[in-house]
Amino acid sequence: MIHFSNLSELHRTNNFAPPENPLFSIIRCDKACSIGDRAFTTDFYMIGFKKLKAGIFKYGRTEYDHQNGTMSFVRPRQIIQMTDLEFEEDGFLLFIHEDFLNGNVLHTDIKKYGFFDYEVNEALHLSPKEEEIIWDLYRKIQIEYYNNQDEYSRNIILAHIGSILQYAQRFYNRQFIHRKTSLGKTVSRFNAILAEYFSGGMLQEKGLPSVNYMAEQLHLSPRYLSDLLKQETGKTAIDLIHIFLISEAKNLLKTADQSVAEIAYHLGFENPPYFSRLFKKEVGVSPNQFKRQGSGM
Repeated sequence: MIHFSNLSELHRTNNFAPPENPLFSIIRCDKACSIGDRAFTTDFYMIGFKKLKAGIFKYGRTEYDHQNGTMSFVRPRQIIQMTDLEFEEDGFLLFIHEDFLNGNVLHTDIKKYGFFDYEVNEALHLSPKEEEIIWDLYRKIQIEYYNNQDEYSRNIILAHIGSILQYAQRFYNRQFIHRKTSLGKTVSRFNAILAEYFSGGMLQEKGLPSVNYMAEQLHLSPRYLSDLLKQETGKTAIDLIHIFLISEAKNLLKTADQSVAEIAYHLGFENPPYFSRLFKKEVGVSPNQFKRQGSGM
């Protein structure tokens, strides 16, 4: 598999004009634009907007046909594959080398945006008004990129990229709110899977369910699942796993003739002191104190 460590190599391999900056480039995608029918990785963050007429765009584990206007966000060293792409309308790609971020607030902030860890089928679908906002920011970046870059250019470009990421976060929140699924709310499905995991004895067999396990059962990426649940409930996936287990623990502490350590092991905790700390954090008292108290709590 080919790996692009610098932008000049990526541009040369795909017959693009040489980049105006060795650490940052923009590619305007018309109907003929493509990055080759190959799988590859890079040392760059990639932000893309596109409407596809045909072909496959793939990163992570899944593929999506992108018939609607969508934005995709790819982090460095994630496998990307583009095959037989035909664009229905104009699109663009931004390539940002990790070193381009050095010394700028975005070096840290970009890692906070969970959508760089989403799967491709969790791409951001834009409304027409949202598309206008993104295109306006792209044009501002384009002006700086082609206008004899100087000492101010990098920070101005990064400021506009930061705005794209902030708007993307807002648009994702809108997408979460309006997201429809025939299987019901994600949190309901999440809790149903947890209940089945518990009742099926998998806690004792496999230990605590991981966020990765829950995401696989719901056919979502772990980061997308946590962000979606946070939008629905204010809690992340791991928060909800803990809440479910603490609820089960409270019932067992009141009804089961077992020690706190035995209950902790029963619930999949290999480390009873960790269970006790988590219980106290969630309930306000230790498991032993809770067990001694009356049933009113």
